[in-house]
Amino acid sequence: MDLLEVGKIVNTHGLRGEVKVVPWTDYPEQFEDIETVYRKTKTDYEKLTIRGIKYQKGNIILRFAEITDINEAEKYKNQILYAERDDLGELPEGVYYIADLIGLTVVTDEGEELGKIADVINTGASDIYEVKREGMKNLLLPAIPDVVLDVDLENKKVTVHMMDGLEDLA
Repeated sequence: MDLLEVGKIVNTHGLRGEVKVVPWTDYPEQFEDIETVYRKTKTDYEKLTIRGIKYQKGNIILRFAEITDINEAEKYKNQILYAERDDLGELPEGVYYIADLIGLTVVTDEGEELGKIADVINTGASDIYEVKREGMKNLLLPAIPDVVLDVDLENKKVTVHMMDGLEDLA
């Protein structure tokens, strides 16, 4: 199974076992196309079957077949939800899963290797790529078209243009 993190259960909702989920996707509607999600247990993954979805102030309310009351739902608070990559469908051009970006080598358009993507920070306006560099502070690069010129997943490489002042974001 190739699982990707898709959200986090942050609270219960109502008395019938629904849970409030913060979606970790730009497209919360993706949950409508997913039949099952998983949560990590100590030794494996527990399968949860989605039976209903509602939207509430940027969050989603999910109803699972396996959870039928608030007491059961309490046990799932603060759990990360995972979905199978194949269930998530195709992403639009220029949109990538964070899991696919982590570890990619970052090079400038002049051929200088800067380091590897260690994290992707979502700021709301645009993502920020945190680039881990040998013996230096991490570099923060805005994931905007003027900076990120090419993402090549096949060759595990991101080409960037170092605009004036970006070096100061280290």
